Amino acid sequence: MKRSAIGRMAMFLGLPVVIGLAGASCGGEAGSGSQEVAQMASGADQFLMSLSDEERERATFEFDSDERERFHFVPPETFERHGLPLEDMSTEQRSLAHDLLKTGLSQSGYMTATEIIELEAILEALEGGEAFSRDPDLYFVSVFGTPSTDGTWAWRFEGHHLSLHFTIIDGAITVSAPTFLAASPAEVRDGPRAGLRPLGSLEDAGRALLASLDASQREVAILDEVAPTNIVSGVELAPDPLSPVGIVGSDLTAAQRDLLMDVIEFYTSVMSDDIAALRLAKVQDDGIENVTFAWAGGTEYGDVSYFRVQGPSFLIEFDHTQRDPNHIHSAWRDFDGDFGRDLLRDHMAQVVH
Repeated sequence: MKRSAIGRMAMFLGLPVVIGLAGASCGGEAGSGSQEVAQMASGADQFLMSLSDEERERATFEFDSDERERFHFVPPETFERHGLPLEDMSTEQRSLAHDLLKTGLSQSGYMTATEIIELEAILEALEGGEAFSRDPDLYFVSVFGTPSTDGTWAWRFEGHHLSLHFTIIDGAITVSAPTFLAASPAEVRDGPRAGLRPLGSLEDAGRALLASLDASQREVAILDEVAPTNIVSGVELAPDPLSPVGIVGSDLTAAQRDLLMDVIEFYTSVMSDDIAALRLAKVQDDGIENVTFAWAGGTEYGDVSYFRVQGPSFLIEFDHTQRDPNHIHSAWRDFDGDFGRDLLRDHMAQVVH
């Protein structure tokens, strides 16, 4: 049985979502023996040990540095990034950087991330440098604090259309948000990679849910005939729940709630097992009946469109409004836990100052 099916079954049977092999609680308090934290710490250590002193200075920051909460998904020309870029790494260092990336993602999630990176070269060929240069080597790795299995530290992998943040508090993995995934072109239409759609399953899931709604449900779910020009939460450090909210899960049929879960499970399935379990636990705690679905813009494939799924504790946004449209921005945000804030509060309360 696939992990998503297990998560769904647990949720609707009211069972706890167990985190990975560590056997930790769904509240996010993983033990110091968490296998995934150990893998991340080992991956970060191996990457850092491969660097020269000068390279390590560029790649590392204090955990409480302002840099840790500095992020974006736009090109480097419009947002200066810090950390060590792939272009300045040796072949071995690049391999270790990718090994670290794999520790935070599922196999399908790693494939999605590398496909997003691959699009940079395709976009460069399409644009011919007419706007910004697109470079699959301009993705930056940063480590905050000292990697360990029982300490507090973080790491980041970020560049154009990809912003991934992983935070460990006292050895506990967190929901590890914000997570930004975007794609341009959203669908490769020509050449050897024609048909490539890194975020296609997310778009398809949202459209399948919309198509399942009857006329009265659509009146509630569709907020506007005009889609916003970007994800509404943007890069706010602590986004607030968005309003209006759309149709609530309690007003959906059981089959439609399954379709709603398909949207959510895109953003759980791209992450490592422990992080996926934490995200599913958020949905379970919120109650699928309290999760909302909202749409704006056209309703047919090829139309400018936007949708979001929002629970009391989390937000998913999807925006397909640029390039005719053939350019997607999407994100998972955690209202209380982006950058590990919820566990950090508990940590600070226990630390004697």
